[in-house]
Amino acid sequence: MIYQPPLLNFPLIITVAIFSSLLFNGCEQGRSNASLQAAKTQSTTASSPKPTHTDYLRLPIAGDLSTLDPGLSWEVIHFELVEQLFIGLTDFEPQTYQVIPELATEWQVDDSGSRYTFKLRQDVKWTDGQPVTAHDVVWAIRRNLTPELDAPQAYTLYAIKNAEAIHKNGAKDLELGVRALDDYTVEFTLEYPAAYFPALTSLWTYHPLPRKVIEQQGENWTKPEHIQTNGPYKLQEWRQGQQLILVKNADFYEASQVSIPEIHYHIVPESSLALAMYENNELDLIGGETYLRLPQLEIPRIQTDSVLRKDRRIAPGFCTEWYGFNTRLPPVDNVLVRKAIAAAVDKQIILDVVIGGGHTLANTFTRPPIFGSISPTEGMGTLFNPNQAKQWLAEAGYPKGQGFPTLTLIHPVSETHEEIAKALKTILKYHLDIEINVQAMEFDPYMDAVDEGKIHHLFRMGWCADYPDANNWLFEVFHPVKGINWVGWQNPEFAEAVELAQKHTDPVQRAKHYRQAEQILNQDQTVIIPIYFSNSQYLVKPWIKNWYNMALGGQHIRDWSIQPLVKE
Repeated sequence: MIYQPPLLNFPLIITVAIFSSLLFNGCEQGRSNASLQAAKTQSTTASSPKPTHTDYLRLPIAGDLSTLDPGLSWEVIHFELVEQLFIGLTDFEPQTYQVIPELATEWQVDDSGSRYTFKLRQDVKWTDGQPVTAHDVVWAIRRNLTPELDAPQAYTLYAIKNAEAIHKNGAKDLELGVRALDDYTVEFTLEYPAAYFPALTSLWTYHPLPRKVIEQQGENWTKPEHIQTNGPYKLQEWRQGQQLILVKNADFYEASQVSIPEIHYHIVPESSLALAMYENNELDLIGGETYLRLPQLEIPRIQTDSVLRKDRRIAPGFCTEWYGFNTRLPPVDNVLVRKAIAAAVDKQIILDVVIGGGHTLANTFTRPPIFGSISPTEGMGTLFNPNQAKQWLAEAGYPKGQGFPTLTLIHPVSETHEEIAKALKTILKYHLDIEINVQAMEFDPYMDAVDEGKIHHLFRMGWCADYPDANNWLFEVFHPVKGINWVGWQNPEFAEAVELAQKHTDPVQRAKHYRQAEQILNQDQTVIIPIYFSNSQYLVKPWIKNWYNMALGGQHIRDWSIQPLVKE
């Protein structure tokens, strides 16, 4: 059973130290947000009175959008726009996340489990009126594997036979395992049996693309005057750094079921400004991973405000917040040291004091209910137990922390990451009397440092699902050769477990192998410290109807509606 002590039982020195840090940084944040508050006041006075809402949807997105090309997508906002503009072979049912047809109407797999045949709809068109065919799917996949394109998510195609060799080595003499059997039938031959393959085909790298316009316009093909799409919406306007406007695609095969006629995406630099705009009825929805997270320091006010608390929604997100050990460096190359540090981390105090609630404590990596995940009620993992932590540290040769070197923990620049890191520093000093040097780094040099593994002992990372199968988590992140392997970890038993889970077609056997892998990763070898499974918090205006959150890909805005204004 997971130990979840109430806040009043937390050691006073830890709680006071963490609260002091939050208070200081909160004051700094307040000063830095003074201009945003002024903007809010100015907006309120300048725009009053105003209608309650419009008949189009107003959403915030952060930063400038770099691409609308499905093949080049890699950020959350890319996936959001691709979801509105394009359709894939498959999609996910919103409640269960079971794979359902989209462009495909059905699929079959042969007895070997390594050959899939997809039948396609025949009523899907590009916005120039041309039909979407199997040839568009095949061409898009081949194009996304060309080394010259350097598609950031090309690895999601590696299940296809010879895809990895073609992408990495430009092996033009090899035959890629995808072909069009006719205009509306696509056949995939895989490297190995992959029961999760239909889920993979939901990804943007598998989306059909308009070959003619891409070949004619090159990298300019996504500009409003050129772009051809096939989804529920089409691009009308794209003002860099300001706004994107999408309008309903009248030729979409289910256009009659799309209720909202336009989506206006406003580029907003900070979540504090987005909240101000929301409160001023200039936005209809904020929050989640896509529409600027709710400002952390504003959560307590949102929870008590008579209006905002009614608009607040909490939905599961398929992400895990975790810290990894760099197993290449001593002393964290010692499993006893890793287990001692993990067992000393009071995750509940981090959730309650630093994060402010809203998430679920994690002791394993794969986020439930994804296939292959472990329920938190099973108690797997290295659980919070400070007495056991001290014993493990002593067995490692550092009784009461004596002689233990200062560890370096790195994280990307972020207010929330900084507060969690400071809390870890305080907690480990209290329970184990060891020192942690915390370093914040800009994102690009941070990722370079994580890849190189030379300067740090611990690093912060978040992982979100591309598709709902533990292969996306355990194999792709921690396989010692074929995974990302930020932790620099070599464990043949773990590698064998995730490889067998990848190739089995029997779901019972696959689940057993993933269970073994989770136990090795989080309990036997304690290579990471999972902190929490994230949940997405939103503010949703009451006139937005049929709203629900999609934890994978972009939001299904085609299913939402706006309640009409009641004329007085």
